[in-house]
Amino acid sequence: MANFAKSHVPQFSMDVYQNEYLPEGGREVNAIVTVTATGGGTVGSAAAPVYPKGQGPSAAVAIMVDCSGSMDYPPTKMRNARDATAAAIDTLRDGTHFAVIGGTHVAKEVYPGGGRLAVADASTREQAKQALRRLSAGGGTAIGTWLRLADRLLSPADVTIRHGILLTDGRNEHESPEDLRATLDACAGRFTCDARGVGTDWEVKEVTGIASALLGTADIVADPAGLAADFRQMMETAMGKEVADVSLRVWTPVGTTIRFVKQVAPTVEDLTARRTEAGPRAGDYPTGSWGDESRDYHLCVQVPSAGLGQEMLAARVSLVVPQPDGSVQNLGAQGLVRAVWTEDMVASTSINPQVAHYTGQAELAQAIQQGLSLRKAGDFDGATAKLGRAVQLANASGNADTAKLLAKVVDVVDAATGTVRLKTKVAEADEMTLETRSTKTVRVKK
Repeated sequence: MANFAKSHVPQFSMDVYQNEYLPEGGREVNAIVTVTATGGGTVGSAAAPVYPKGQGPSAAVAIMVDCSGSMDYPPTKMRNARDATAAAIDTLRDGTHFAVIGGTHVAKEVYPGGGRLAVADASTREQAKQALRRLSAGGGTAIGTWLRLADRLLSPADVTIRHGILLTDGRNEHESPEDLRATLDACAGRFTCDARGVGTDWEVKEVTGIASALLGTADIVADPAGLAADFRQMMETAMGKEVADVSLRVWTPVGTTIRFVKQVAPTVEDLTARRTEAGPRAGDYPTGSWGDESRDYHLCVQVPSAGLGQEMLAARVSLVVPQPDGSVQNLGAQGLVRAVWTEDMVASTSINPQVAHYTGQAELAQAIQQGLSLRKAGDFDGATAKLGRAVQLANASGNADTAKLLAKVVDVVDAATGTVRLKTKVAEADEMTLETRSTKTVRVKK
């Protein structure tokens, strides 16, 4: 890891919320693991954190801007993209390595060129903004080529954080889905990437899939005029990251099976299939880069059945980061998940509030996605049922932002029961916004 001031290295803590009591014969154990990093940067603040000279976390950022022909319709779209990229460049902390890539059916280095990265200071920021004037629309869209160029530029940098920001306004029409998937598999774990779709002519599953694979965020910017503010915020967040490649390490005893590991706040992200083995009965689940923030994870394990009065450690969760020599550093935080068999029916049937809340939030995301798919397929009865259930779950959990988005797609008759009617006319931007943000969750009320 890079050498940066100890006062700015986040300290990690972990809390486990669960009902450890199981009935006789019970085998499924659920727990919410809250991981919190404090004392580092200021993610989400009005400005990137200020560090003593030379003591900030080292970072490299590649900004990928769609320059395909559709970026000329309307002409303001390309101008807004240039302005947004300039805003992101202005937000770079001094000393950050960076590059700007223009993306069509091929990827081109816009700045600095020569297969290298620039180092941010007043001079290079100004040069980069001048270079943005050369961005013009024309050509197709092959996003995998953009990501591979970003990886080639970022990988040699001797830095702690490697991050990409990707903007597209269209579908990935000039390479196969298999090519894009292969690129994402190749880039996963090498850098994180935030992806944004501007306008309404892009494919939600492509953009969210890129962000998911590269452990970044995805969102829609329906009005290109909002790009600059969005890019500035993304870069501020990237500048607040201080520890990269953090993994949840989950150890389980003999006879125990992990059913799933999911991030459930601030968004739902299933990490189960991303496990890499880490020694006997232990596996690592990638979580990406961290600054000052808190995230929640849902761990579900199946334990061997045991007799009444017996108890066992069902799982031990810790946090690790890789080191240059191939070893891993344990970040000190640890959580224990327990199982206790009891004949007390009240204790064994009680659902932990955190587990119940996030189970509902995961169902909410799934209900929205299924409802919108059914609506597109013309199954209006099925869509009404799924989106009605989504309204009911959003209402019950206090997810007001999602409830507002749902109300643009359905007329809500009774939120508590999930009684809704599909709207006959829905703005494409409203439907895409709901789909893109369907995985955003609210924290459980403690």
